[in-house]
Amino acid sequence: MKKKRGRRALILLGLLPFALLIIGFLLVPVFSMLTGSFMNDSGDGFSLDQYVTALTNAFYFKAIQNSVFIALFSSLAGIIIGALAAYSITRFSPAVRNRILLMSNMTSNFAGIPLAFAYIILLGNNGIFTLLFHEWGWDIFAGFNLYSWTGLTLVYVYFQIPLAILLVYPSFYGIREQWREASYLLGASPVKFWITIGLPCIAPALLGTLGILFANAMGAYATAYALVGSNYNLLAVRISSLVTGDVVTRPQLGSALAVLLAVTSIAAVWINSMMTRKVAAFTSGPSESPQSPRNRLFQTRKKVSTDQKSLTGRESA
Repeated sequence: MKKKRGRRALILLGLLPFALLIIGFLLVPVFSMLTGSFMNDSGDGFSLDQYVTALTNAFYFKAIQNSVFIALFSSLAGIIIGALAAYSITRFSPAVRNRILLMSNMTSNFAGIPLAFAYIILLGNNGIFTLLFHEWGWDIFAGFNLYSWTGLTLVYVYFQIPLAILLVYPSFYGIREQWREASYLLGASPVKFWITIGLPCIAPALLGTLGILFANAMGAYATAYALVGSNYNLLAVRISSLVTGDVVTRPQLGSALAVLLAVTSIAAVWINSMMTRKVAAFTSGPSESPQSPRNRLFQTRKKVSTDQKSLTGRESA
């Protein structure tokens, strides 16, 4: 008993630095943010004025709208392109597949200031491709402005696609080849197979990944600030300006905006968790409705097996 207690004490002692790190750099700032959001500008009384200002002031509400819109658009583009790319990767050989996934992993971490700087060098007003195409007389980027909503969305989509590939890629291996063969034997086309069987199987994974991409885009700060600075009204940039004080500091209002940002991110993560549980129930749970995609597939395979047995019996007769 004494030895077990001594081991437990050593384990708890080893976890102490990690616990202090979590408390000091996560829990304390969150508590400070929550309490600060319910204070007035002087910081000496309880008030809901900061949330009222954040949701009624046109300037700050526009920042919320811009962030939600660009996060939603880039997430949808990322999930569509990423899902198509992930399915294409599954058709390659294992060696090629591993190399592509390695590149996707590297590019998913290439974000922030380096990514913005790379786009400025390539597609900025004096970027390499901008000057090169202008020299050749091509008007490909004639109406393109990297420092606008279009350019910012393009940069966001860049780091959304590799992350979507990494998250969606394993879900395609949940679709068994026997299901595809059974549907083809019954006369279904590839499009019909994906509409009735394939997409329902991977839909929870796609929705869960969409939530992660949305939270990722909502919290992106360094890339947007390095690219457009305060010229484009985004929620993360606006929080930074209120806390650091580009003109005047209003940390209480910044805390309220940060709480709203955290609520949207937590909601997106919650959607991902819910969809993940549905994926687990789909792949392992026997208690499914008779109309679920998996049961429909089992009924299809059973019908095909029965038809094959009947055909074999006729041939032998």
